Amino acid sequence: MTSIAFGEKMDNAPATLASVQKTVNDWISQFEEGYWPPLSMLAAITEEVGELAREINHREGHKKKRQGCEADLGLELADVLFSLVCLANYYHVDLDEAFKSVLQKYTKRDMDRWTKKKDHSLNPAEP
Repeated sequence: MTSIAFGEKMDNAPATLASVQKTVNDWISQFEEGYWPPLSMLAAITEEVGELAREINHREGHKKKRQGCEADLGLELADVLFSLVCLANYYHVDLDEAFKSVLQKYTKRDMDRWTKKKDHSLNPAEP
């Protein structure tokens, strides 16, 4: 079996949650151990969120990091995403569908909760 490197299937196309889930699954599936048990994956998510929190705390100036502990915010966010995708894959959750549902929930629930900007149009291409 050929080893799978991350990103080799997604270089030319925008990533969808489904393509990310497939890439993670293909990578995990090449190892005998496969996915970790759910509670271990939840612990990994917690660890990754802690590392993300440490990086943001450092960037916002509230707590300086020790020397030699430099981190990349994008990589910390991607670590959290990877861990979440592993858990979703384990439980066969379609994240594209789940994300559509959560956006509908927030749109319905929070449409009038916040003050809208006057010159803002909803453009899915903008973050």
